[in-house]
Amino acid sequence: MISFIICLAVLIGGYFVYGRVIEKLYGPDDRQTPAVRINDGVDFVVMPKWKLFLIQLLNIAGLGPIYGALAGAQWGTSVFLWITLGTILAGGVHDFSVGFMSMRHDGASVSELTGLYLGNVMKTVMRIFSVVLLVMVGTVFAVGPAGLISLLIGNQGGTGLLTNTYFWLAIILIYYFIATFIPIDKIIGKFYPVFGICLIVMAFGVAIGIFTHGYTIPEIQLANLHPDNTPIWPMMFVSVACGAISGFHATQSPLMARCCSSEKESHMVFYGAMVSEGIIALIWAAAGSAIYATTGGLTTGLTAMLANGQATCVYDICTKTMGGFGIVLAMLGVIACPITSGDTAFRSARLVIADWFKIDQKPYLSRLYICVPLLAAGALISQLNYGVIWRYFSWSNQTLAMIALWTASMYLYKNAKNYWFTAVPATFMSAVSVTYFFCAPECLHLSTKIAYPIGIIAAAVFLGLFIRATLKEHDTVSHFKMMHHV
Repeated sequence: MISFIICLAVLIGGYFVYGRVIEKLYGPDDRQTPAVRINDGVDFVVMPKWKLFLIQLLNIAGLGPIYGALAGAQWGTSVFLWITLGTILAGGVHDFSVGFMSMRHDGASVSELTGLYLGNVMKTVMRIFSVVLLVMVGTVFAVGPAGLISLLIGNQGGTGLLTNTYFWLAIILIYYFIATFIPIDKIIGKFYPVFGICLIVMAFGVAIGIFTHGYTIPEIQLANLHPDNTPIWPMMFVSVACGAISGFHATQSPLMARCCSSEKESHMVFYGAMVSEGIIALIWAAAGSAIYATTGGLTTGLTAMLANGQATCVYDICTKTMGGFGIVLAMLGVIACPITSGDTAFRSARLVIADWFKIDQKPYLSRLYICVPLLAAGALISQLNYGVIWRYFSWSNQTLAMIALWTASMYLYKNAKNYWFTAVPATFMSAVSVTYFFCAPECLHLSTKIAYPIGIIAAAVFLGLFIRATLKEHDTVSHFKMMHHV
């Protein structure tokens, strides 16, 4: 219990202390933002800071900090440390960096930012990588709710078309098309703050229920408690993505960067939303650790419940901690939250493609040309195995975070700022991503004796290449200044 309270306090303190350090590092000022300067009434629309915070939270979170935290809790309470430190030192920095850089570059998507600071090759890689990732995310967040809605109606005695998963999948994809196509302030700006509040209420309801129903949150243990003996490194660091650091956030932050009226809103909107997500993840990890019994020092109870489906586990926890009210929140959460993240995933994909091919998004037809193929691709991908899509999303998600952090590092270097605030987490995430690729079952599935040293060496190589690039550019600039002086 004490460990949980300390981690919660550190997260809150991290927002006020380390978040301000990062804000001072980037130095927001009073220049006009893209929302004010461009203001096209579609994607560049000024909205209040409180609303931007709630929309950003919902966009980056959805069910990520719930499902990911529960999956991470299978390794034991060591997950508390990753959620806490990952959020403050990596996730918050990552989200702030991309959001701020986007504002400095006319609301540019993460792929365009990567091209500006890491070169055209990486820009092309990120364009393809981010679009594929976003379509996968949008598809995953359509298939899950569609299946759950049809199941719930069937359990209530419903029959016919209303119990058909494909019917609900079609409905969700049609909604995605509408939300992706119309101006951001019409649906997303009006209704998503409400769902953001529901996500927060749901988490705090669970937290209060843990205490009032007599559950005890165990203290942090660094031992591996996973029943299958799955290694903590790097598996837990990939499973708990949205609750610590997630590359998907790099695709979402530019959405709100196009709606901020001041750069000084970055601390609350980007870093603040990430810390809030970390708090939500910490609460759900604590719930998974407290409610389900361990057997022989292993988290067998939680793993068994998750085997019945993540939505089932969420429903069970809400019921045990909040009763009937919890059931309503659980249903709202596992259905509405993924849908609201899925549509912004497709919207982000539209913007990446628009930036890529320099397509003005103010005309209706221009948006149609992009939206229709994107949703068609999502419909095709939805026919693939859900589990396979999710596993590949997990790895590509953390790889995108790694690239975004290296991009931020180069931005800071070129602006004569202390780039170690981003270079250190970038190096860490490089080790996570490469190690996972070599040892994960859905990837190369090599022994950890091989994957671990490869991951460490790869991270060191990436850091070395970055330092070499900064030295090379420094020499070029020095030579130019000398010649100019002469």
